[in-house]
Amino acid sequence: MRVFRDLTEVPLDFGPSAVTIGKFDGVHAGHRGVIAGLRGIAEERGLRSVVVTFDRHPLHVIAPGQAPTALTGIDQKLDLLAETGIDAVLVLTFDRLLSALEPESFVRAILCATLDAKVVLAGDDFRYGHRGAGDVASLTEQGKVEGFEVVAIDDVMPREGRRASSTWIRELLADGRVDAAADLLGHYPSVRGTVVHGAKRGRELGFPTANLSPESTGYIPADGVYAGWLTSEGERYAAAISVGNNPTFDGVPQKQVEAFLLDQDIDLYDREVEVCFVERVRGMVAYAGIDPLIAQMHDDVVRVREILDVPAP
Repeated sequence: MRVFRDLTEVPLDFGPSAVTIGKFDGVHAGHRGVIAGLRGIAEERGLRSVVVTFDRHPLHVIAPGQAPTALTGIDQKLDLLAETGIDAVLVLTFDRLLSALEPESFVRAILCATLDAKVVLAGDDFRYGHRGAGDVASLTEQGKVEGFEVVAIDDVMPREGRRASSTWIRELLADGRVDAAADLLGHYPSVRGTVVHGAKRGRELGFPTANLSPESTGYIPADGVYAGWLTSEGERYAAAISVGNNPTFDGVPQKQVEAFLLDQDIDLYDREVEVCFVERVRGMVAYAGIDPLIAQMHDDVVRVREILDVPAP
């Protein structure tokens, strides 16, 4: 998959193409349904399949206080998009200049002049251009003039009569329902970041953990203990993952992600890792002392082994 991070990086002879545009936060089941349709049309008509997305949620520029926490960072998003088999992704920097583009100018500059779009896939709620003034109807009309076809796409509604959406997935993660979120995503929810030095309390208790930097990307689920996987340099390790502020101790920063690797003793400091959440084991509890905490941590590891099907050595 080719990645273009600026319009000037797209070759002049890149097209013709089939295109879909969106935030694609999480690259969830709904997104994958759209992309599967995009690929089918592109292959049938001999076009390149292209996803146009943004480097941040538009609300970070338009209304910063209302911007949701992203399910994935931009690098995570690109890795997930690469798995879909599309030909290319164009990442647009969403800034004031882009947000001010009128719908007609957006279409001409990006879809026509840059990508030579012949087919554009769009859902009923698709909006584009300054203040979201453009919609599917206006896109269809401009397509007749510019020479591209607009194909309407249906929502993916896996259950409960509700369409798959990033908002729904955030709600599930905020409740700690990472397994339900994974069903909608089509992959485990995850965070990615650099392993940093912590207070080393876990090591003192016999459970050394890899602590992720506060600058990690991805949506951190509700406080608690989770079964999951940590991936580093292409290797995947079973892990008991703690999310929260360690209420047994004072002075611990909020929303830490710490992963205890089962049956491993690896120096991960300064490495970028990805932590995937499979299932919640329990919520976060403050214990009366160290001994009850250690006993609970042993029980947590037993439960994590059961969930991940990892036998004790």
